[in-house]
Amino acid sequence: MDIIFFDGVCNFCNASVNFVIDHDSARRYRFASLQSELGQKTLQENGYSTVELSTILLLRNGKLYQKSTAALEIARYLKGWSWLYGFIFLPRFIRDAVYGLVARNRYRIFGKSESCRIPTPEERSLFIV
Repeated sequence: MDIIFFDGVCNFCNASVNFVIDHDSARRYRFASLQSELGQKTLQENGYSTVELSTILLLRNGKLYQKSTAALEIARYLKGWSWLYGFIFLPRFIRDAVYGLVARNRYRIFGKSESCRIPTPEERSLFIV
């Protein structure tokens, strides 16, 4: 089971979670907001800011991926979207520069919610609170 940590108040991040849920036919992924207790603990244990939530994280087999690498590792197992994993061969500094541009502007472009996403009853088993 892989855990995706996401910014729970970011509209773009929530739309991305919905996209993953829709394309994860194997139900490989579970989700936790970075604002959750588990998210905060994971950030702290790995030296990330618990306030400036600027990256998606993927925990897979004890290894933590971040930024563009996390996004591509997630896409790797999504039905119809695994081809995106081919971008992993681009230098990380280039991939992360593009990722950072979106991350820095995500609230301005896509907006921000007042509170974290609440899963629907059908989705509850996919979320770690």
